[in-house]
Amino acid sequence: MHQPGPPRFCAVGESVELAPRDPNPEHEASYEWSIIESPPDSDLSVPDDPVWHLEPDAPGTYRFELETPEGRYEQRIRAFPDVRRSTSFDLERDRLPEHDPEEVSIMGPFNEHLFDREHPTLEGGTYRYEIDAEPGTHRYGYVPGDDFENAVWEEVTVPGPGKPRVFLDGPDEADGDADTTTVTAEATPGTDSEYDADELAVEFYVDDRDELTDADLEVDGHRARVPVTDLEEPVRIHAVAVGERHSVADCVIVHPDGRVERRNDPPEWARDAVVYEIFVRSFTDEATFESLERRVPYLESLGVDCLWLTPVLESPTKHGYHITDYFDTSSDLGTREEFESFVDRCHESDIRVVFDLVINHTAREHAAFDMSAACVPEYEDWYVWEDLAETGVEPDELASEIGAENPREDYAPPARTTPDGETEVAQYYFNWRGIPNVNYDSLAVRSFFLEVVDEWVDVVDGFRCDVAWGVPHGFWKEIYERVKSHDSEFLLLDETVPREPEYAESEFDVHYDTTLYYALRDVGNGERPANALLEAARAPRREGFPEWSLHMRYVENHDETRYLEECGPEAQRAAVTAVLTMPGVPMIYYGQERGATEYRQLMPWEGDGEATTFHRRLVAARHDSPALSRGDLVDVDHEAVGEESDAVVAYTRETDDEAVAVVLNFGAEPVHVRVDLDLESMDLVTGEGRNLERTDGGTVLEVEDAAVLRVADDR
Repeated sequence: MHQPGPPRFCAVGESVELAPRDPNPEHEASYEWSIIESPPDSDLSVPDDPVWHLEPDAPGTYRFELETPEGRYEQRIRAFPDVRRSTSFDLERDRLPEHDPEEVSIMGPFNEHLFDREHPTLEGGTYRYEIDAEPGTHRYGYVPGDDFENAVWEEVTVPGPGKPRVFLDGPDEADGDADTTTVTAEATPGTDSEYDADELAVEFYVDDRDELTDADLEVDGHRARVPVTDLEEPVRIHAVAVGERHSVADCVIVHPDGRVERRNDPPEWARDAVVYEIFVRSFTDEATFESLERRVPYLESLGVDCLWLTPVLESPTKHGYHITDYFDTSSDLGTREEFESFVDRCHESDIRVVFDLVINHTAREHAAFDMSAACVPEYEDWYVWEDLAETGVEPDELASEIGAENPREDYAPPARTTPDGETEVAQYYFNWRGIPNVNYDSLAVRSFFLEVVDEWVDVVDGFRCDVAWGVPHGFWKEIYERVKSHDSEFLLLDETVPREPEYAESEFDVHYDTTLYYALRDVGNGERPANALLEAARAPRREGFPEWSLHMRYVENHDETRYLEECGPEAQRAAVTAVLTMPGVPMIYYGQERGATEYRQLMPWEGDGEATTFHRRLVAARHDSPALSRGDLVDVDHEAVGEESDAVVAYTRETDDEAVAVVLNFGAEPVHVRVDLDLESMDLVTGEGRNLERTDGGTVLEVEDAAVLRVADDR
C-alpha cells in the first residue's frame, strides 16, 4: 500500500516531506508525482523524485497525485499564512571562551543542529545572526571554532500568539438507527491570541484514503455531521483550529455504526506510568541480559511500571547508539533469546519494556555506510552526502587518524571521493562524526527501517526514538500507524530537541519535557525562583501541544550531568518530588535513587539507602493518589514566614474527590512556609505526621526539602 498518508498541515515557509509508504526500492522509477490543484498564487513545480520536500509558496490547499506500481493515490497539503518574523539570535562576545571571531558558528533547529554551517556577524561586542522565526521560545548555541563542548547556549523569545488547540470527540457508543453521527471540535485559543474560543475557525477534512469526501460532511461551525448509513469501512476525520495560526491537527475514526473513536490518545497505561531508565552497560557489573533479569526484583521494589533501556543492538560502543546490526542484540549483552527472557520476566512483574530505536543514523562501522562510502550503486544514496565546500570541514581534517578510543567525538569527518573525483562529507549532527545521518529521500532506507520496526514491535512494548527530530514527520506518521494497527497499547516516546508540538500529530504519545528539565536545573542552581516550575509545567499549552499529549519529566538522563552533583542533595529531593507530583510521565534515571554522581557510572548498589527509600515512597504516593497521578495542577498562595525565599514553591493536584498539596524547598536550609490551605498532618511520602501550625485560613509548616500533604476535605 503506497498511499502517502493523511492530509498534512503546515504554514508557508515550512517544509513537508512527501513520500510513498511501504515503498519497493526496486520499482523506484515507477513512483511519480504530479499536481492536481494548487493556490492561484503558487508557482510550485514537482520534481521527478519519489521522495521530495514541498515548500508551499502561497497559502491554500494543494492536491497531488502519486502514481505507484499499485495504482494512483492523492495527497493533500493545507498551507496556512507565514507567521514568521525577523529575529536576531545574539550573544555577547565576552561570554565565549578565548576564540577566533572568524571561526564562530551558530547552531539550532533552524539549521538542524549542523555544526559549523551558519556564521554570525560581529557588531561591536555582540555576535548577531538574523533569520525569520515563528512566535515562541527558540534555543540556540554559539560554538567557538570546533570547541563544541564549550558552546554557549541561549534562548530568544519571539513575541506573538501561540498555536490554538483542537480536540475532537463524538459518541462512543453505537447508534444503529442514526443516519449520521456528529464529530465535535473543542477549540482553544493560543496564548496571547486575540480570538475567543467561539471565534476560532475549525476546518474538517476526510482522509483521502477513505470512501467519503469533504463534500459528504455537513459542517456547522465546530461540528461536522458524518453520514454513516452506507459506510462499509471506518473513515478518518481530521480537523485543525485556525486563529492567527493553525493548531496541531486532531483525528478521529468514525465507524459505520456511528461510534467515534479517538485516534491520537496515548495508551491508557502510560497516563499512570513511572518510567525507569537503565544505561544498559552500567547497571550491573556483568552487563548482560541475564544479569538484568536477576535485578528485576529491585525494579519491583521501586514500584516502577515501565523500563526504558538504552540501545541493546549490536554496537562497538559502550552507550550503544552506534548500531552496526539492527536485527540482533549486541553480542556482549547476550542472545536475542536471553533478551526476550528478560522482557518476559519484566512482564511477569507488570513492568513494560521500552526499546531504544535509533534510526536517524547508523554507526560509521555499519556495512551500509562502508558500501555507501565506496559508492556501491545500491547504497550510494543511503546517507546524506554533501559537497566538502558546503560543510565547514577543512580538507586537512579528513586526513586525521580514524579509530580513536571515543569515535563519537574523535573520528575524522566521514568522507568519500565520488567517481567524478569530488570530495563529499557525510552529514552528522553536532560533533557526532561517528554516526552519519541516513538519507530518508532513499526508498531503500525507508524500506530497511520499516523492516527494523517490524522486527522488534512484537518483542517490546514501545520505542523511545533517538534523535526523533532528525527523522521526517511523514516517516514517523507511517511508523505510528504501523505499530498502532499492530498493538494500540504500543508506546512511542520522542527525543526532540527542542520540543515541537507537531510531533503529537499522529506520531508520538509521550514527549521529552526539556522545558521543565531546564527549569529544574536553573532553580536548583539558584538562577531562577522556584515558582518558575509552575510556568514550565504549563508550558506545553503555551507551546501549542494538544490536550492529549503526555510529557516525560525528569531531573537527569544518560546525556546529562547528575542533578545531585550539580545542585546538591536538598535541591535534588525537591526536584525529584516535583517530577513525581506534577502532571506528566515521571522518569527516574538509574542510580539517581542511589546517590550516583556521574552520568554513566556503574550502578552504586551499595549507595544511598535513604535516598532510595525516598524515591520508593514518592512512587508509591503517586500510584496511591489519583490526584497526584491525574489531578489538575493548581497554584497555591504561599510565603516563607519571616524571610524572603525564592527557593520555595507550592501547588496542589486536584480531582473531584481529592486534593494534595506539595510544598518544595530548593534551598540548603529548612524554611517555615505558610500556605493558604487547611492541610492534614500526615505526609504521604514519609508516612509520618508533621507539626502544623493552624492559622486563620491557612497552615504553617517547616519544609526541609519537600512536603506532600492532603488538603482537609471540607467539601
